[in-house]
Amino acid sequence: MDSKLRSAGEHVRRTVLGDNYVDRARDNADDFSRPFQDILNEYCWGMCWTDEALDLKQRSLLNLGMLAALGRMHEFGVHVRGAVRNGLSESELRAALIQISVYCGIPAGVESFRVASAVLNETKAEGQ
Repeated sequence: MDSKLRSAGEHVRRTVLGDNYVDRARDNADDFSRPFQDILNEYCWGMCWTDEALDLKQRSLLNLGMLAALGRMHEFGVHVRGAVRNGLSESELRAALIQISVYCGIPAGVESFRVASAVLNETKAEGQ
């Protein structure tokens, strides 16, 4: 494994998802799942998210579309929070969700709006 890439990946993961989320994932890992956390940091966050060809906001938009299309609503919610941390405005999020609805189908759009609304309400309650 590439420790430099893994470290860079963990840094961007913390930037996008927040320290609390990453600390929880790390603290909940056991001997069985800990290597997967390393893979996430190195491969997903390190190789992909540290590539400067796309900025973090663009990557967040891509993730929202892919996760909605795949019906991965738990991860979708995590990445709605990340997209907001990466500077996505509510109007940009709404436009993305409407496009998701058109291209992925109304049921995916309904669920995406439901999850995104809950996340936005949580972030407002937390003062973010």
